[in-house]
Amino acid sequence: MRISGPTIAEILASHESGSGSPTSTAARVADAMTAGGDDGTWITRRSRTELLSAAAEIERRPGARTLPLYGVPFGVKDSIDVAGLPTTLACPDFAYIATETAPAVRRLLDAGALCVGKTNLDQFATGLNGTRTPYPIPRSVYGDELICGGSSSGSARAVALGQVPFCVATDTAGSGRVPAALNGIVGWKPSRGLISAVGLVPACKSLDCMTLMAATIEDLDRVFEVIGAADPDDPWSRSRGPHYGGTRLRVGLPAEDELEFFGDDVFGVAHLALRDRLARLGFDCVTTTLRPFLDAGELLYQGPWVAERLVEFGDFLTGHPESILPVIREILTGGYRFDAVDVFRAQQELQRLRSVVARLWADFDVMVVPTIGTTFTVGEVLADPIRTNTVLGHYTHFGNLLDLTAIAVPVGVTADGRAISAMVLGPALSDDTVLAAAARLLDEPRPVRAQTHIRLAQKEPR
Repeated sequence: MRISGPTIAEILASHESGSGSPTSTAARVADAMTAGGDDGTWITRRSRTELLSAAAEIERRPGARTLPLYGVPFGVKDSIDVAGLPTTLACPDFAYIATETAPAVRRLLDAGALCVGKTNLDQFATGLNGTRTPYPIPRSVYGDELICGGSSSGSARAVALGQVPFCVATDTAGSGRVPAALNGIVGWKPSRGLISAVGLVPACKSLDCMTLMAATIEDLDRVFEVIGAADPDDPWSRSRGPHYGGTRLRVGLPAEDELEFFGDDVFGVAHLALRDRLARLGFDCVTTTLRPFLDAGELLYQGPWVAERLVEFGDFLTGHPESILPVIREILTGGYRFDAVDVFRAQQELQRLRSVVARLWADFDVMVVPTIGTTFTVGEVLADPIRTNTVLGHYTHFGNLLDLTAIAVPVGVTADGRAISAMVLGPALSDDTVLAAAARLLDEPRPVRAQTHIRLAQKEPR
């Protein structure tokens, strides 16, 4: 399936040339969202009148056509605050009207971008399948019975439908990569801290990462130039790492017997065919092991990190248990079984695995694995919600635990009409190298960039 809407580059070219305008783009987006109906993509949509008014205000700004995102529409996952709009986390009884806009979103607005609404998600950003919502369950754009993936389900669908060229989402355990894979778009989880997480209602605060979804690497680059900035109010904030220097890329490939496709031979054959093409694409392939990565991933839900969700939602769980979907309630209450000894034991094991993985990166620059090993229908997930969710996170759960950067890249469609996605992984702050590798997989030209440094912003006096 080809993304039906224009890219950021195409929108900007239209606005800058005068062949289009922010108001005409806003009208197109309003029409597209209305035509989509209540399909589970959006939780809060700004009205046509509001969008046209906001677009006209952008047009009136001094030097408007020089703004880096002049009139470009985008969506925001409904766990991130936008002033004046409700933040629901797909739980109506939890909802509140945000009084401040998350700094990352504010940077986009200041750059001339147009926020059109808040997208659907798995409740409390807990899940990778997109079915855990009291609102309509979104489906993959590749078939009405196929899951959309989550938790950033609506964000992926909005981009895949072409309603907006990009969305700001989140990724704790794969939430920005799995739905991108299932909808045939690009989903990038930058190194943690490169995009401020202030104004994000946390799932697991020590792991949460703001992410971007788009159709092209070029669009990701454009948005990141605006949104990527160190934030002194975010204790996990850090500056961007070195740019890719144009050298030949070494790609680590796990041994075939370490790959798991859960009986899905079609996905398995498709991924192995991609691996066979890597050398022709200019990669030097190195055999490696996936085992320490997977061992780290098993800690996420079998270890005490599930209890971290209670920091944010424990009081709400105690006071309003019936307001929470049963499957989410089961996951949250499971966090109570861990004690302090469990926490330290898991932290020590994770540190051991981080050390093992750190040594592996000496042999290659990036790793390529499937984003997902298989997919499911909505009915299959509803019938077995925990097992299917675990399967979806097989290749993504370890990403933030091991402090990696990762991007899901669409690489084709199976004969039975499902999207195929590969994931490019790299160590923390190798984001530019990972993006360069992803662009090569997509056969998308990407210039080698001059090195720049982002300095930690100083707090403004209040």
